[in-house]
Amino acid sequence: MTQKKIIIIGAGIAGLAAGCYAQMNGYDSEIYEMHFLPGGLCTSWERKEYVIDGCLHYLFGSGPGQPFNQVWQELGAVKNRPMIDHAQFMRVIGPSGEVFNLYADPDRLADHMLSLAPESRKHITGFAAGVKDFTTFDMSLLQKKPRSLMDAGDWREFGTGVMPFAMPLARWGRLSAREFAERFDDPFLRRAIPPMFGWPDIPLMAGMSVMAYMHTGNAGFPAGGSLAFARAIEQRYLQLGGTIHYQHQVEKILVKDDRAVGLRLYNDEVREADYVISAADGRGTLYDLLDGQYLSRELERRYGGDLPMHIQLQVSLGIDRDLSGEPPWTTYLLPEPLLIAGRNYDEIGVKIFSFDPSLAPAGKSVVVVCLETEYRYWQRIYGRRLYDTEQSQVADIIIDFLETIYPGIRQQVELKDVATPLSYERYTGNWSGSTCGFLLTNKTMMMMVQGVEKTLPGLENFFMCGQWVEPGGSVPVVAMSGRNAIRLICAQDKQEFETETP
Repeated sequence: MTQKKIIIIGAGIAGLAAGCYAQMNGYDSEIYEMHFLPGGLCTSWERKEYVIDGCLHYLFGSGPGQPFNQVWQELGAVKNRPMIDHAQFMRVIGPSGEVFNLYADPDRLADHMLSLAPESRKHITGFAAGVKDFTTFDMSLLQKKPRSLMDAGDWREFGTGVMPFAMPLARWGRLSAREFAERFDDPFLRRAIPPMFGWPDIPLMAGMSVMAYMHTGNAGFPAGGSLAFARAIEQRYLQLGGTIHYQHQVEKILVKDDRAVGLRLYNDEVREADYVISAADGRGTLYDLLDGQYLSRELERRYGGDLPMHIQLQVSLGIDRDLSGEPPWTTYLLPEPLLIAGRNYDEIGVKIFSFDPSLAPAGKSVVVVCLETEYRYWQRIYGRRLYDTEQSQVADIIIDFLETIYPGIRQQVELKDVATPLSYERYTGNWSGSTCGFLLTNKTMMMMVQGVEKTLPGLENFFMCGQWVEPGGSVPVVAMSGRNAIRLICAQDKQEFETETP
């Protein structure tokens, strides 16, 4: 029998994973990537002596035998790769010097929070108990198999795994960090809690799960950074016999009789296939590559701006100072708002990557500040000298802020690097420079739990995977998404889905 061909658009983690599992299951696959590097948003970049990380701060599945670890074993991503674990997720410092340490250990966390707000014992002990509950929750159950392929046995396994956590899921799955903060009388904690997991509207369950997995050693940072991690999966794919075409941007997905049959590149070359998987930008796939021909009302609503996205500005600095004694992530609550790129900020989060010595020369440090920003602000000035001037001004504002924390640091800055939403869009093609598809909030939580369709109405032999069909994105979830795209193809071809570990 002739070997069937799968074409995959995008060499991010989802596309690479889809390629690996396609090869494991006997398909002939090729990946077409617009950039010259693998990883998509899971990337790092070198500037002078420094490696700037643009994605990972922790990785679900870093612990052997724990949830998500098996998929990384199959993809060759964690073999011989040290994992760096942290004892706390974040430190929050108030405008008067108050300190809130978000310890991963739930008992230590409870003791610390009670010392700050003893009058809120009920809320604090409940929160800590919830973190403890999630230490034994297998989050990979939500992505282990496409819902459409689950049989009675799969649903039993799913129910057995999820039912013991029904109460914690119901209690914390619909409650945002912002809403939780409103239960506290202490003014410092009321300000410190909303940004403690990155954004105020994140369902508390998501952040608690990160802390729980940090506590069990299942959310470490892969040494070497995001690009090295993606490179390992790229090498696994190539060793399995796959082919990647870098700097090959897809113009159209070719359709015949409502069946995907291949693609056309921007140089007008045509590539034929039995199946097409898009692991690329969701909106671009639907409206550009497919000309908006296979849209449902739900898809039009989803991509019509109804769902939240995370659009950010990343300021990265290479500093001639040893900051290895500092926490990896600290959020500073400001006494007065700080105007940056046309927007006022009440807090600034500072990430220090000194925990991984491979990212900077000895005695030096990489410091990263990520800020939510407006795509249109940068789009209006893109391509003009003002764009470069504004990037430089933003970096200088951040340096001035850091000078108030680390006196003398201004003279120690050796590298300034600013990535705007236009940078993310240029290198990854993501709509408005979104860094995680649709942001995980109460509004998108049920989409994640129920699952999003990976096919389009009326179009055969076409599948989508990656962050745009997995609300909240995250590296392990999109890897599982690529895996599941191949499960769907195997089911269509009536063959067993197989995996192997190198």
